[in-house]
Amino acid sequence: MKKNKHRAFLKWAGGKYGLIEQICQQLPDGRKLVEPFVGAGSVFLNTQYDRYLLNDINPDLINLYNHVKQKSDFYISESRKLFTSANNSPERYYAIRDEFNQTSDTFLRSLLFLYLNRHGYNGLCRYNLSGGFNVPFGQYKAPYFPEPELEFFAEKAQKAKFTCGSFVDTFRRVRKGDVVYCDPPYAPISLTANFTQYAKTGFSLDDQLLLAKLAKHNAFKKQATVLISNHDTSFTRDIYSRSNITKLMVSRSISQKGDKRLKVGEVLALYVPFRE
Repeated sequence: MKKNKHRAFLKWAGGKYGLIEQICQQLPDGRKLVEPFVGAGSVFLNTQYDRYLLNDINPDLINLYNHVKQKSDFYISESRKLFTSANNSPERYYAIRDEFNQTSDTFLRSLLFLYLNRHGYNGLCRYNLSGGFNVPFGQYKAPYFPEPELEFFAEKAQKAKFTCGSFVDTFRRVRKGDVVYCDPPYAPISLTANFTQYAKTGFSLDDQLLLAKLAKHNAFKKQATVLISNHDTSFTRDIYSRSNITKLMVSRSISQKGDKRLKVGEVLALYVPFRE
């Protein structure tokens, strides 16, 4: 990894920029990195592989990445036009959010997605049950237009293939010698306290179990290396029992205002290639 860390051009809840050093220490050399849950792409941006397979279940995210990859100069010039003081108001934000929710034009959606990400509350990406983006206005003084980050992403994206699908489908494409990094929706710290909210993410406890099973299978049978990030709980330590576990303490916001932070335990579960 280069000494200079590269930030993603999107703000992203649970982004891995702050843990890049610890994650990269666990990732071995290889020709291809596979990410079934790419999110904002901090691990992609801060590793040096010949090829990348980057997947996410969110079609707006993958659509955005493909447009940045294929027409970066035009994308940057067009998206920059949205970052004006006149557009930084609740009235304009909600009008643009409505436009995003009503259009099916993929390029326009990619432009508006970046605007919403930078002007919306806390950079959240959230949709209602009807599929409408519903993050409220963020009330920032002057939202940052991430031009250098976009340029770096666009250049590096030439080595990447972006796909939109399930993590199961992505694991089917893993081959011998591949390196896989998984940053799934985290398991709840307390199952009883957080289960209702947790279930709304669409990533169930059964999904957590299936991911652990696929990680073990791909390491032991396909001879790939798989690394998973998650909360440090008795549940995750149990389902990752066949891995090498590294424990971390990570600073996390614990209030809506974002002004209260505490250290939360996380694990990096590493599955290395060997046969049972």
